[in-house]
Amino acid sequence: MGTTNGSQVSDPDYRALRFKWLAIPNGNQGNAVSLNIYHDRTVQIGGTFGAGGSVTIQGSNDDGANWVALTDPLGNALTFTAAGLKPITQLPHKIRPSVTAGDGTTSINVWLHARGANR
Repeated sequence: MGTTNGSQVSDPDYRALRFKWLAIPNGNQGNAVSLNIYHDRTVQIGGTFGAGGSVTIQGSNDDGANWVALTDPLGNALTFTAAGLKPITQLPHKIRPSVTAGDGTTSINVWLHARGANR
């Protein structure tokens, strides 16, 4: 599995941050980001899922040694097989997207919005 590097998107509001990973292929993860000062987080998924493509938003508190699927407020794993937008319940030290089960056409875009910095 490879890593698709994302990038921070400029936002004029210092209390908010957006991060994007574009065109993540099947079998790749996005690089992990730490958003420790932001207590509200939402993820939006889009792109081409291909045959059976899936993206899971994962979190880790042990610097990436172990990753687990994060959940929405109803306790559902943040695993998408189609475009969508959902809030993230947990506040782990690191967050990343992981794309699996797709084919050669899979190309997933992930946008993470975080707000609520206390600066």
